[in-house]
Amino acid sequence: MTENMVVVLTALNLEYDAVRRRLVDPQLQLHERGTRFEVGSLRDTGCQVALALTSKGNHSAAVLAERAIHEFDPVAVLFVGVAGALWDATPLGDVVMATHVYAYHGGTSEDDGLKARPRAWEAEHGISQLASHVARTDDWTGDAGSGRHHPNIHFGAIAAGEIVHNSRISYEAAWIRQHYNDALAIEMESAGVAQAGHLNGSPVAVVRGISDKADGTKNTDGDGTWQPRAADNAAAFATRLAEELITEQENNPMRHRNRPSSGDVTNIAHGSTVGIQARDVTNSTVTVGAAQPTTTPDDLATKLASVRDELERARSTGTLDSPTYEDAQHELALASKALEEDTSESKSRSVRALKRLGGLTDEAAEVASKVAMLITAVNGLS
Repeated sequence: MTENMVVVLTALNLEYDAVRRRLVDPQLQLHERGTRFEVGSLRDTGCQVALALTSKGNHSAAVLAERAIHEFDPVAVLFVGVAGALWDATPLGDVVMATHVYAYHGGTSEDDGLKARPRAWEAEHGISQLASHVARTDDWTGDAGSGRHHPNIHFGAIAAGEIVHNSRISYEAAWIRQHYNDALAIEMESAGVAQAGHLNGSPVAVVRGISDKADGTKNTDGDGTWQPRAADNAAAFATRLAEELITEQENNPMRHRNRPSSGDVTNIAHGSTVGIQARDVTNSTVTVGAAQPTTTPDDLATKLASVRDELERARSTGTLDSPTYEDAQHELALASKALEEDTSESKSRSVRALKRLGGLTDEAAEVASKVAMLITAVNGLS
């Protein structure tokens, strides 16, 4: 896990710019498949944010969210932008933080009409609690709340589908309000991001500023006024939440942790072999929690070769199937290439690739154990 990193995704350039304005010296990081991330620090903090544009729709949002999780292994993924309000009780400019997300397009068409078969994802409990705390402190608005209506935070469900809603009298509008009447807002990306987070074990938060009422007023002068304001309000709350998430993670490293790290003890073979990362193992005495030893290039080369050998052995015995083996070799090659660059940033890229390799091989105990030792060795580079 990258302990001082949060990923922020947006669908529109307007939303992207609202977040980017809050970053100091954003630097381009280009994914091998062409996705452009900008990585910068939040103002007056050491908290890093990786920012990317997904474009509209749940499908592209899901793909890029998973790509971001694998690239950065962040504390959390935040999807930030604007949405339409389903009810008048949520004023324009206010911000909705999703307690859960509905993928409302699931259903079955029968003789007596369309019956809802939704999927739903709840927000991670710790993030919901922290977001409530940030809302109560009411110090998150900054410039976003100056000289105009002070935005409020609402906690509730958000409905996500594949339709731009701009009517209150259409069949679709009536159907959604009938079947999802507790939803505060409606948009087109959150279900994809929530599913990607669920599959990858990464906490997800969805933060939406209300820019319209989904009532026929989109693309009007009023929408042109409220959309940038809503995007700015959502960005203000989301970046404040990101800062708190990172600070909490640094103060309590076990929060949000989904995978073992140096010093943790984990049964990596589901009941048989126990892998421990430690300073010394002598007979039955194990020393943990010590400073990481300095790693030499020869040590690193030896451990890389050992991982390659174990991968070959796991494939030959059938422990790893061919597609998993190929993916694992790809991640190992990325890690090895990054190490050749010999910079702090390339070291971080190498660790992220090795963590992905560990995730691919967690059922191959010997491989996973050697990958864990290799991560420790990389972290020990001076």
